[in-house]
Amino acid sequence: MTSESSAGSQSPLTRHPLKTAVLMGGIGAERDISIQSGGCVARALKEAGMDAVTCDIGPDNLDVLDDDSIDVFFLALHGMFGEDGRLQQILENKKLCYTGSGPKASRLAFDKMASKKAFAKAGVLTPAAVEFKGDTNLAKLEKFADKYVVKPITQGSSVGVTITDNPRTALEEARKCAEKFGDCMIEEYIAGREITVGVLLGRVLPIIEIKSSTSFYDYHAKYVDDRTQFLFDTIDDHSLTEKIEAAAIECFNALGLKHFARIDFIISPDEAIYALEANSIPGMTSHSLLPKAAAKADISMSDLCIKIIEAALKNKRTEYSSINTND
Repeated sequence: MTSESSAGSQSPLTRHPLKTAVLMGGIGAERDISIQSGGCVARALKEAGMDAVTCDIGPDNLDVLDDDSIDVFFLALHGMFGEDGRLQQILENKKLCYTGSGPKASRLAFDKMASKKAFAKAGVLTPAAVEFKGDTNLAKLEKFADKYVVKPITQGSSVGVTITDNPRTALEEARKCAEKFGDCMIEEYIAGREITVGVLLGRVLPIIEIKSSTSFYDYHAKYVDDRTQFLFDTIDDHSLTEKIEAAAIECFNALGLKHFARIDFIISPDEAIYALEANSIPGMTSHSLLPKAAAKADISMSDLCIKIIEAALKNKRTEYSSINTND
Protein backbone atom coordinates (compact mmCIF):
# COMPACT_ATOMS: atom_id res chain seq x y z
CA MET A 1 0.00 0.00 0.00
CA THR A 2 1.31 3.44 -0.88
CA SER A 3 2.01 5.64 2.10
CA GLU A 4 4.46 8.09 0.60
CA SER A 5 4.22 11.85 0.71
CA SER A 6 5.74 14.41 -1.60
CA ALA A 7 5.87 18.17 -1.42
CA GLY A 8 4.62 19.87 -4.56
CA SER A 9 7.10 22.71 -3.90
CA GLN A 10 9.96 20.24 -4.37
CA SER A 11 8.87 19.15 -7.83
CA PRO A 12 10.91 20.39 -10.82
CA LEU A 13 7.57 21.32 -12.34
CA THR A 14 6.98 23.98 -9.70
CA ARG A 15 10.52 25.35 -9.97
CA HIS A 16 10.29 25.57 -13.77
CA PRO A 17 6.53 25.52 -14.34
CA LEU A 18 5.19 24.25 -17.62
CA LYS A 19 1.79 25.24 -18.92
CA THR A 20 -0.97 22.71 -18.34
CA ALA A 21 -4.38 22.76 -20.01
CA VAL A 22 -6.98 20.92 -17.94
CA LEU A 23 -9.50 19.44 -20.36
CA MET A 24 -13.01 19.05 -18.97
CA GLY A 25 -16.70 19.10 -19.85
CA GLY A 26 -17.26 16.91 -22.87
CA ILE A 27 -20.60 15.60 -24.09
CA GLY A 28 -21.44 12.74 -21.74
CA ALA A 29 -23.96 12.35 -18.93
CA GLU A 30 -21.14 13.08 -16.47
CA ARG A 31 -20.38 16.50 -17.95
CA ASP A 32 -21.21 18.44 -14.76
CA ILE A 33 -18.96 16.23 -12.65
CA SER A 34 -16.19 16.61 -15.23
CA ILE A 35 -16.36 20.40 -14.97
CA GLN A 36 -16.08 20.10 -11.20
CA SER A 37 -13.11 17.74 -11.56
CA GLY A 38 -11.35 20.05 -13.99
CA GLY A 39 -11.84 23.04 -11.73
CA CYS A 40 -10.41 21.17 -8.74
CA VAL A 41 -7.37 19.98 -10.73
CA ALA A 42 -6.64 23.47 -12.03
CA ARG A 43 -6.91 24.99 -8.55
CA ALA A 44 -4.61 22.34 -7.12
CA LEU A 45 -1.99 23.00 -9.80
CA LYS A 46 -2.19 26.76 -9.33
CA GLU A 47 -1.83 26.33 -5.57
CA ALA A 48 1.40 24.45 -6.29
CA GLY A 49 2.67 27.36 -8.36
CA MET A 50 1.99 25.88 -11.78
CA ASP A 51 0.58 27.63 -14.83
CA ALA A 52 -2.78 25.93 -15.45
CA VAL A 53 -5.80 26.82 -17.54
CA THR A 54 -9.13 25.05 -17.93
CA CYS A 55 -10.80 24.31 -21.22
CA ASP A 56 -14.34 23.03 -21.76
CA ILE A 57 -13.99 20.92 -24.88
CA GLY A 58 -15.95 18.54 -27.08
CA PRO A 59 -15.62 16.88 -30.49
CA ASP A 60 -16.47 20.17 -32.23
CA ASN A 61 -14.37 22.37 -29.96
CA LEU A 62 -10.74 21.24 -29.95
CA ASP A 63 -8.92 24.50 -30.75
CA VAL A 64 -6.90 24.32 -27.54
CA LEU A 65 -5.08 21.26 -28.88
CA ASP A 66 -3.43 23.53 -31.48
CA ASP A 67 -2.17 25.96 -28.84
CA ASP A 68 1.63 25.65 -28.99
CA SER A 69 1.99 27.27 -25.56
CA ILE A 70 0.52 24.17 -23.85
CA ASP A 71 3.10 21.66 -22.62
CA VAL A 72 0.80 18.98 -21.23
CA PHE A 73 -2.92 18.25 -21.28
CA PHE A 74 -4.52 16.98 -18.07
CA LEU A 75 -7.62 14.96 -18.96
CA ALA A 76 -10.49 15.44 -16.52
CA LEU A 77 -13.31 14.36 -18.82
CA HIS A 78 -15.59 11.56 -17.67
CA GLY A 79 -17.74 9.29 -19.78
CA MET A 80 -18.39 9.67 -23.49
CA PHE A 81 -15.59 11.26 -25.54
CA GLY A 82 -13.40 11.66 -22.47
CA GLU A 83 -12.93 8.06 -21.37
CA ASP A 84 -13.87 6.09 -24.47
CA GLY A 85 -10.54 6.56 -26.25
CA ARG A 86 -11.67 9.08 -28.84
CA LEU A 87 -9.99 12.10 -27.30
CA GLN A 88 -6.91 10.04 -26.50
CA GLN A 89 -6.64 8.98 -30.15
CA ILE A 90 -6.83 12.61 -31.28
CA LEU A 91 -4.07 13.53 -28.83
CA GLU A 92 -1.97 10.59 -30.05
CA ASN A 93 -2.44 11.61 -33.67
CA LYS A 94 -1.28 15.12 -32.81
CA LYS A 95 1.66 13.66 -30.83
CA LEU A 96 0.69 15.68 -27.75
CA CYS A 97 1.58 14.96 -24.13
CA TYR A 98 -1.44 14.04 -22.01
CA THR A 99 -2.27 12.35 -18.73
CA GLY A 100 -3.89 8.99 -18.24
CA SER A 101 -4.30 5.89 -20.34
CA GLY A 102 -3.98 5.55 -24.10
CA PRO A 103 -6.75 5.01 -26.66
CA LYS A 104 -6.84 1.20 -26.52
CA ALA A 105 -6.85 0.91 -22.72
CA SER A 106 -9.43 3.70 -22.46
CA ARG A 107 -11.77 1.96 -24.89
CA LEU A 108 -11.39 -1.31 -23.02
CA ALA A 109 -12.04 0.22 -19.60
CA PHE A 110 -15.03 2.18 -20.92
CA ASP A 111 -16.73 -0.98 -22.21
CA LYS A 112 -17.95 -2.85 -19.13
CA MET A 113 -18.45 -6.15 -20.97
CA ALA A 114 -14.98 -5.99 -22.53
CA SER A 115 -13.50 -5.08 -19.13
CA LYS A 116 -15.16 -8.08 -17.50
CA LYS A 117 -13.65 -10.39 -20.11
CA ALA A 118 -10.21 -8.90 -19.46
CA PHE A 119 -10.64 -9.30 -15.69
CA ALA A 120 -11.70 -12.93 -16.08
CA LYS A 121 -8.76 -13.64 -18.39
CA ALA A 122 -6.44 -12.21 -15.73
CA GLY A 123 -7.94 -14.57 -13.15
CA VAL A 124 -10.01 -11.97 -11.29
CA LEU A 125 -13.58 -12.85 -10.34
CA THR A 126 -16.33 -10.72 -11.86
CA PRO A 127 -20.12 -11.12 -11.66
CA ALA A 128 -21.72 -13.13 -14.47
CA ALA A 129 -23.37 -10.98 -17.12
CA VAL A 130 -25.05 -11.06 -20.51
CA GLU A 131 -25.23 -8.31 -23.07
CA PHE A 132 -28.87 -7.44 -23.65
CA LYS A 133 -30.08 -8.30 -27.13
CA GLY A 134 -33.52 -8.44 -28.66
CA ASP A 135 -33.57 -12.21 -28.20
CA THR A 136 -32.43 -12.21 -24.54
CA ASN A 137 -35.09 -14.22 -22.71
CA LEU A 138 -36.19 -15.17 -19.21
CA ALA A 139 -34.68 -18.63 -19.38
CA LYS A 140 -31.27 -17.17 -20.15
CA LEU A 141 -31.46 -14.82 -17.17
CA GLU A 142 -32.70 -17.44 -14.74
CA LYS A 143 -29.67 -19.59 -15.49
CA PHE A 144 -27.10 -17.30 -13.92
CA ALA A 145 -28.74 -15.19 -11.19
CA ASP A 146 -31.73 -14.61 -8.93
CA LYS A 147 -31.13 -10.87 -8.62
CA TYR A 148 -30.00 -8.56 -11.41
CA VAL A 149 -28.20 -5.29 -12.07
CA VAL A 150 -29.18 -3.61 -15.32
CA LYS A 151 -26.67 -1.05 -16.55
CA PRO A 152 -25.48 0.71 -19.70
CA ILE A 153 -22.27 -0.82 -21.03
CA THR A 154 -20.67 2.58 -21.64
CA GLN A 155 -21.73 4.95 -18.87
CA GLY A 156 -20.25 5.82 -15.49
CA SER A 157 -21.33 7.28 -12.14
CA SER A 158 -24.13 4.68 -11.91
CA VAL A 159 -26.04 6.53 -14.64
CA GLY A 160 -28.93 4.38 -15.89
CA VAL A 161 -28.42 1.56 -13.37
CA THR A 162 -31.35 -0.36 -11.85
CA ILE A 163 -31.52 -3.41 -9.57
CA THR A 164 -34.30 -5.99 -9.48
CA ASP A 165 -34.92 -9.55 -8.29
CA ASN A 166 -37.46 -10.21 -11.02
CA PRO A 167 -36.09 -11.49 -14.37
CA ARG A 168 -39.09 -10.16 -16.25
CA THR A 169 -38.56 -6.71 -14.74
CA ALA A 170 -34.86 -6.98 -15.57
CA LEU A 171 -35.74 -7.47 -19.23
CA GLU A 172 -38.13 -4.53 -19.17
CA GLU A 173 -35.53 -2.28 -17.54
CA ALA A 174 -32.90 -3.48 -20.02
CA ARG A 175 -35.12 -2.48 -22.94
CA LYS A 176 -35.58 1.00 -21.44
CA CYS A 177 -31.86 1.26 -20.76
CA ALA A 178 -30.99 0.22 -24.32
CA GLU A 179 -33.42 2.74 -25.78
CA LYS A 180 -31.88 5.57 -23.75
CA PHE A 181 -28.19 4.67 -23.63
CA GLY A 182 -27.55 2.13 -26.38
CA ASP A 183 -25.67 -1.06 -25.47
CA CYS A 184 -26.91 -2.53 -22.20
CA MET A 185 -25.96 -5.45 -19.95
CA ILE A 186 -27.70 -7.51 -17.29
CA GLU A 187 -25.33 -8.54 -14.52
CA GLU A 188 -25.58 -10.93 -11.61
CA TYR A 189 -26.18 -9.00 -8.38
CA ILE A 190 -23.56 -9.80 -5.75
CA ALA A 191 -24.51 -8.91 -2.18
CA GLY A 192 -21.67 -7.69 -0.04
CA ARG A 193 -19.41 -4.80 0.88
CA GLU A 194 -18.69 -2.21 -1.80
CA ILE A 195 -15.10 -1.03 -1.95
CA THR A 196 -12.98 0.95 -4.33
CA VAL A 197 -9.23 0.94 -4.84
CA GLY A 198 -7.28 3.78 -6.38
CA VAL A 199 -4.15 2.95 -8.34
CA LEU A 200 -1.51 5.63 -8.76
CA LEU A 201 1.53 4.98 -10.93
CA GLY A 202 1.11 1.23 -10.58
CA ARG A 203 0.75 1.26 -6.79
CA VAL A 204 -2.43 0.90 -4.75
CA LEU A 205 -3.82 3.64 -2.55
CA PRO A 206 -5.67 2.91 0.71
CA ILE A 207 -8.89 0.92 0.25
CA ILE A 208 -12.15 2.80 0.71
CA GLU A 209 -15.34 1.06 1.81
CA ILE A 210 -18.52 2.78 0.65
CA LYS A 211 -21.64 2.70 2.80
CA SER A 212 -24.68 4.30 1.24
CA SER A 213 -27.67 5.38 3.31
CA THR A 214 -29.85 3.69 0.68
CA SER A 215 -29.78 0.17 -0.72
CA PHE A 216 -27.86 1.24 -3.80
CA TYR A 217 -24.83 3.51 -4.28
CA ASP A 218 -26.37 5.49 -7.15
CA TYR A 219 -25.60 8.89 -8.68
CA HIS A 220 -27.44 10.70 -5.85
CA ALA A 221 -25.54 8.78 -3.18
CA LYS A 222 -22.24 9.52 -4.92
CA TYR A 223 -22.60 13.24 -5.48
CA VAL A 224 -25.52 14.62 -3.46
CA ASP A 225 -26.30 12.60 -0.32
CA ASP A 226 -24.12 13.74 2.59
CA ARG A 227 -25.07 10.59 4.50
CA THR A 228 -22.95 8.37 2.25
CA GLN A 229 -19.93 7.14 4.20
CA PHE A 230 -16.45 6.63 2.75
CA LEU A 231 -14.49 4.63 5.28
CA PHE A 232 -10.85 3.60 5.63
CA ASP A 233 -9.32 0.77 7.64
CA THR A 234 -12.53 -1.29 7.78
CA ILE A 235 -10.91 -4.54 6.63
CA ASP A 236 -9.11 -6.13 9.56
CA ASP A 237 -7.90 -9.24 7.75
CA HIS A 238 -4.44 -8.44 6.38
CA SER A 239 -4.60 -11.39 4.01
CA LEU A 240 -7.88 -10.13 2.51
CA THR A 241 -6.42 -6.64 2.13
CA GLU A 242 -3.47 -8.06 0.22
CA LYS A 243 -5.78 -10.03 -2.06
CA ILE A 244 -7.86 -6.93 -2.81
CA GLU A 245 -4.75 -4.90 -3.59
CA ALA A 246 -3.41 -7.66 -5.83
CA ALA A 247 -6.76 -7.87 -7.66
CA ALA A 248 -6.71 -4.09 -8.24
CA ILE A 249 -3.26 -4.27 -9.81
CA GLU A 250 -4.31 -7.28 -11.91
CA CYS A 251 -7.29 -5.32 -13.23
CA PHE A 252 -5.18 -2.22 -13.87
CA ASN A 253 -2.61 -4.21 -15.82
CA ALA A 254 -5.17 -6.38 -17.62
CA LEU A 255 -6.69 -3.28 -19.19
CA GLY A 256 -3.32 -1.69 -19.94
CA LEU A 257 -4.09 1.41 -17.87
CA LYS A 258 -1.53 4.12 -17.14
CA HIS A 259 -0.82 6.78 -14.52
CA PHE A 260 -4.00 6.54 -12.43
CA ALA A 261 -7.34 4.76 -12.22
CA ARG A 262 -9.90 3.47 -9.76
CA ILE A 263 -11.18 -0.10 -9.59
CA ASP A 264 -14.54 -0.92 -7.99
CA PHE A 265 -15.19 -4.22 -6.20
CA ILE A 266 -17.80 -6.10 -4.21
CA ILE A 267 -16.61 -8.34 -1.37
CA SER A 268 -19.13 -11.12 -0.81
CA PRO A 269 -19.97 -12.46 2.68
CA ASP A 270 -17.61 -15.40 2.05
CA GLU A 271 -14.86 -12.84 1.17
CA ALA A 272 -14.79 -13.57 -2.54
CA ILE A 273 -13.50 -10.49 -4.41
CA TYR A 274 -15.55 -9.48 -7.47
CA ALA A 275 -14.29 -6.78 -9.83
CA LEU A 276 -17.11 -4.59 -11.14
CA GLU A 277 -15.45 -2.02 -13.36
CA ALA A 278 -12.50 0.31 -13.84
CA ASN A 279 -12.56 4.09 -14.08
CA SER A 280 -9.72 5.25 -16.31
CA ILE A 281 -10.33 8.93 -15.46
CA PRO A 282 -11.84 8.85 -11.97
CA GLY A 283 -13.44 11.91 -10.43
CA MET A 284 -11.12 14.60 -9.09
CA THR A 285 -13.67 16.72 -7.22
CA SER A 286 -13.47 17.54 -3.52
CA HIS A 287 -15.87 14.62 -2.89
CA SER A 288 -14.15 12.15 -5.22
CA LEU A 289 -12.64 8.92 -3.99
CA LEU A 290 -9.21 8.95 -5.63
CA PRO A 291 -8.21 12.26 -3.99
CA LYS A 292 -9.62 10.97 -0.67
CA ALA A 293 -7.47 7.84 -0.92
CA ALA A 294 -4.43 9.88 -1.91
CA ALA A 295 -4.93 12.17 1.08
CA LYS A 296 -5.08 9.10 3.34
CA ALA A 297 -1.66 8.18 1.92
CA ASP A 298 -0.37 11.70 2.73
CA ILE A 299 -0.53 12.83 -0.89
CA SER A 300 -2.20 16.21 -1.25
CA MET A 301 -4.40 17.11 -4.20
CA SER A 302 -1.60 19.28 -5.61
CA ASP A 303 0.94 16.48 -5.21
CA LEU A 304 -1.45 13.97 -6.77
CA CYS A 305 -1.93 16.09 -9.88
CA ILE A 306 1.78 16.85 -10.17
CA LYS A 307 2.71 13.17 -9.89
CA ILE A 308 0.31 12.37 -12.73
CA ILE A 309 1.73 15.15 -14.92
CA GLU A 310 5.30 14.07 -14.18
CA ALA A 311 4.40 10.53 -15.27
CA ALA A 312 2.89 11.84 -18.51
CA LEU A 313 6.00 13.90 -19.27
CA LYS A 314 8.26 10.95 -18.49
CA ASN A 315 6.27 8.69 -20.81
CA LYS A 316 6.47 11.29 -23.57
CA ARG A 317 10.22 11.64 -23.16
CA THR A 318 10.63 7.86 -23.25
CA GLU A 319 8.48 7.66 -26.37
CA TYR A 320 10.46 10.43 -28.07
CA SER A 321 13.78 8.78 -27.14
CA SER A 322 12.56 5.43 -28.49
CA ILE A 323 11.52 6.99 -31.80
CA ASN A 324 14.89 8.71 -32.19
CA THR A 325 16.76 5.51 -31.30
CA ASN A 326 14.80 3.53 -33.86
CA ASP A 327 15.52 6.17 -36.49
